[in-house]
Amino acid sequence: MGPTDEHRDDQIGELFQELTKYTPDNIPAGRRPLEEPAAFKEYPAADAVIPLAAAPPDLQFNLWQALAHRRSRREFAAGAIPFASLEALLWAAQGVTERSFGYLLRTAPSAGALYPVETYLYAHAVERLARGIYHLNIPRWALERLRTGDASRLLAHAALDQGMVSRAAVTFVWTAVVPRCSWKYGQRAYRYIYLDAGHIAANVALAAEALGLGCCAIAALYDGEVNKLLGVDGREETAIYMTTAGPAIK
Repeated sequence: MGPTDEHRDDQIGELFQELTKYTPDNIPAGRRPLEEPAAFKEYPAADAVIPLAAAPPDLQFNLWQALAHRRSRREFAAGAIPFASLEALLWAAQGVTERSFGYLLRTAPSAGALYPVETYLYAHAVERLARGIYHLNIPRWALERLRTGDASRLLAHAALDQGMVSRAAVTFVWTAVVPRCSWKYGQRAYRYIYLDAGHIAANVALAAEALGLGCCAIAALYDGEVNKLLGVDGREETAIYMTTAGPAIK
């Protein structure tokens, strides 16, 4: 039995926090691996690739008002959201804003500009999109369709049976490709992947407010079920966060 086994149930969070703390003596060197993890994920076998607008719409909105009015909205009006609104949400999440020294810098910050978070989504009621699971291809700035069909009940169940998932027009699922961050930061990477996902989700929440959409972030999920739905292994790449969005109730 290891030194932490007897405390695993009620102290694992405290142990994680303690064991990943930096001190002047334990900062990792950040050596590059023999095979550096890919900076992006792509699906060459995707059955469709849908290009996205390269720039966000020219919205006239007040950031301070968006901050003041932002709420977690779990009820949505009936109907689909415009494809342009989805494009704007995706740009807010991970839009490329600058190319610098080989990095594609984006709207949300990331530790070391490594961007371990991948964006997937289930489109349930989005104009121009068939219902199905999609992946955001960053270099091509396009959606890759991974599978078609209604996944609302499966995804809602995977989110601990939260009904808002089945009512949403779109549900974003964020995964972390852990080696993309851990090669540099070691075990502390597990802190950074959650922070990165939080930055992205916050951008989406503010963009949704500006677009007149309802939005709610979800951290309560059956990890294994979400991973299975996306077809990721749950170790090197694992689901960590979700957000629903749909037409706001006036």
